[in-house]
Amino acid sequence: MTDSSLPPPRRDSLTDDLRWRGLIQDSTDPDELRALLDGSGAAFYVGFDPTAPSLHAGHLMQVTTARRLQLAGHRPLLLVGGATGQIGDPKESAERALNAPEVVAGWVGRIREQLAPFVSYTGDNAAELVNNLDWTGEMSVVEFLRDVGKHFPVNKMLAREVVRARLESGISFTEFSYQLLQANDFFELHRRHGCQLQFGGSDQWGNITAGVDYVRRRGLGPVQAFTTPLVTRSDGTKFGKTEGGAVWLDPEMTSPYAFYQFWINVDDRDIGRYLRYFSFRSREELEALEKESAERPAARSAQRALAEELTTLVHGEREMAQVVTASQALFGRGSLADLAPVTLRAALAEAGLVRLGQLPDVATLLKESGLVPSMKEARRVITEGGAYLNNERVTEVDAVPTTQDLLHGRYLVLRRGKRSFAGVELER
Repeated sequence: MTDSSLPPPRRDSLTDDLRWRGLIQDSTDPDELRALLDGSGAAFYVGFDPTAPSLHAGHLMQVTTARRLQLAGHRPLLLVGGATGQIGDPKESAERALNAPEVVAGWVGRIREQLAPFVSYTGDNAAELVNNLDWTGEMSVVEFLRDVGKHFPVNKMLAREVVRARLESGISFTEFSYQLLQANDFFELHRRHGCQLQFGGSDQWGNITAGVDYVRRRGLGPVQAFTTPLVTRSDGTKFGKTEGGAVWLDPEMTSPYAFYQFWINVDDRDIGRYLRYFSFRSREELEALEKESAERPAARSAQRALAEELTTLVHGEREMAQVVTASQALFGRGSLADLAPVTLRAALAEAGLVRLGQLPDVATLLKESGLVPSMKEARRVITEGGAYLNNERVTEVDAVPTTQDLLHGRYLVLRRGKRSFAGVELER
C-alpha cells in the first residue's frame, strides 16, 4: 500500500470513535487521555515482540489501531522488540523457550516489513520503526539494576496476575524482569522521541502502567496509556486460529486466499464487533452492514466487506483481485485459467487437495478427494449431472481426465453440485 492510499484524516473526536468501536478497555486519566487523543501531533508507541517469523491476525488489533491514531494526526513509533523478544513476556502456563539472538534479529526484519502497509512514513506525523535493542543492548547489568531496577518495588511486581500464577510452578528472573524492560522502553521513547502515549492489549495493562509510573519516577512526563480488549470468539475458541493453525500475515505462511476465507467464515455473532475493531468504514456504513447482516445473514455481506478490506490492506489490491477471481472461478462463475498457480493451489489446499501419482477416472477422483463417500455415490452424482471437472459437467461415468485437462500442468478442480469442491495435484 502506498502513502497516497491512506484515507484523509478524521475530523470528529478520535476518543469518541475509539470508544464507540470498543477499542478502549482500560486507560490512565480519562480527561488527560481525551485531551491527548483529540489533539494532534502526539507521538505514541505500540510494541511487537518477534517471538515468531510473522505477525498474525491477533496483532491486527494493534496495527489497525495505530493506523487510526496516525490518520487522526498522531505520530506512530512502531517498536519491534529486538531485546524483549529475546526474553519473552511471562505466560501463565510455563516458561518460554528462548530463541537465539540471530533468529530474533531475522524475525525483527521480517516483522518490520509486515508493519509497513499499515502506516505512512512521510508527512509531518511520519511513522518510525524503532528497536529496543538499540538502547537495551548497550546497558551493562550494573547500569540496568542501578538506573532501572531501583525504581521498581518488588511487592508491586509480585502482585501482577501472571506472576502470581507462576509463583508455585516457578518463574525465572529472566521473565520476571520483562516488566522492567518494557517500562524502560516507554522512558527511552519519551526521552528520545517525545513519546506521550503507549497502548497495547489488555493483558499488557500491568506492564504499561509500570511504564507510566517509571517515567514519572524518573521526573519526566506526564504520559498516558490505554489498552484495547483482547479479541475473542463467541464460541469460546481462540481468535486468529483455524484448524491449520494461526492465521499469519506472511503470505508464505498463510496464503492471501486462506486469509480472505478466514474473514468470510467469521461467525455472525462476531462480525459486528470485528467490523468495529478492524474496518476503516464510517460508523454509518458499519451500522448499515450490521443491519444487512442481521436481516440477510446467508448473504454474508458484512463478512465479505471485512474480508475484502483487510485482505487489500495486508496483501494489496492485486492479491485481493486474485482472491476474488479464485472465489468466483472455483464455483463456476469465472475462468480457472486466469488464476495464478500459487493462488489456485492455495484455494484448493484450503478446500481439500489430494495428491496422486496418476490420473484415474473422474468417479475415483470424486471419491479420493472426499466429495463423495463411495464409488457408487460417485457414479450416481455423475449420472445425475452433478459432477464437474474444471467447471465442465462430466456426463460419462467412466470419463478419464487427460494431461491436457491439467491446469498449469498439474491441477484439476473437482466440484459436486454448486458449492462443494476439491482439488487434485498430479505429483511429478
